[in-house]
Amino acid sequence: MITLYPKLITDALSQVIYPGTKKNLVESEMLVDDIHIDGMNVSFTLLFPRETDPFMKSTIKAAEAQIHYAISKDIVVEIKTDFKSAPRPEVGKMLPQVKNIIAVSSGKGGVGKSTVSANLAIALARLGYKVGLLDTDIFGPSMPKMFGVENERPYAVEKEGRQLIEPVEKYGVKLLSVGFFVNPKTATLWRGSMASNALKQLIADGDWGELDYFILDTPPGTSDIHLTLLQTLAITGAIIVSTPQHVALADARKGIDMYRNEKVDVPILGVVENMAWFTPAELPENKYYIFGKDGAKQLAEEMGCPLLAQLPIVQSICENGDAGKPSATQVDTMTGQAFLNLAQSVITVVNRRNKEKAPTKIVSVTQK
Repeated sequence: MITLYPKLITDALSQVIYPGTKKNLVESEMLVDDIHIDGMNVSFTLLFPRETDPFMKSTIKAAEAQIHYAISKDIVVEIKTDFKSAPRPEVGKMLPQVKNIIAVSSGKGGVGKSTVSANLAIALARLGYKVGLLDTDIFGPSMPKMFGVENERPYAVEKEGRQLIEPVEKYGVKLLSVGFFVNPKTATLWRGSMASNALKQLIADGDWGELDYFILDTPPGTSDIHLTLLQTLAITGAIIVSTPQHVALADARKGIDMYRNEKVDVPILGVVENMAWFTPAELPENKYYIFGKDGAKQLAEEMGCPLLAQLPIVQSICENGDAGKPSATQVDTMTGQAFLNLAQSVITVVNRRNKEKAPTKIVSVTQK
């Protein structure tokens, strides 16, 4: 009885030519290092370029026949298949069908940046545009809850030889977030490099398709995540969200400075003043400026950029976000109309920016 060992199998397969490369299976690096032998039973995996490979069936039959011919016809052969993925697009060639990439930023947490991002995306979709929304806050993702899709799990689709992540779609918006892939009840304890790699995967491996607007809901402050975005995508422009409060305005200035840095040079599309005033339902004519009056408006004037909107404190905005039904879904309400107006202002400033300024360049970092 023949004693089988891996080299016997490898030698036999080195005589099988793969038509796609006109080289043998070993030279073509199609034989995965998983040969398993159990008596006269042999199993191994062949790696093909794609599932639709026209040579796959004939190659598998040729491999089995060669083992029977070269070693023994009594061998029971099991050949498994796996498939190579096409390489991820290079930086600068990602998202070729996306027209405008908008970063929604704030220098400080808690000013309503994610609320503005979600409602802006939905409002743009309601106006007839193709919209994608990426939750780039790796450590505090909130979009799955705001869209009411916390239990959704994106699935993989194969396109052009690549395995892509199919975004969750709701309210006409394509959405991806790391929140779909981690336990929402536990902290995400990742180093900066891990978070950046996860973000790149959501960008490059998402099946975003054709988009008019790609909204980036960024984390507070200026961090590794922001640098990763600037090094990965040519951002059309940034929207700065702030409350009228002096502390928030000081941080908003830092956010504006980050984008205006000569090495970054991303245009500021405008400022959104959130929580501008409070109007109680029983006194609809009254405005109470809890966090100060016109602070972000004055900041916009000081920094020479448009004031895109002043959004009031309305209880329903918070409640709707928590319920997974952002206010922009309700166009017949005051808050719904406010976000539609914001979307129209954004469309205007983006069109003006594209007409008057050259496309943004991806930030390159040279290590010395």
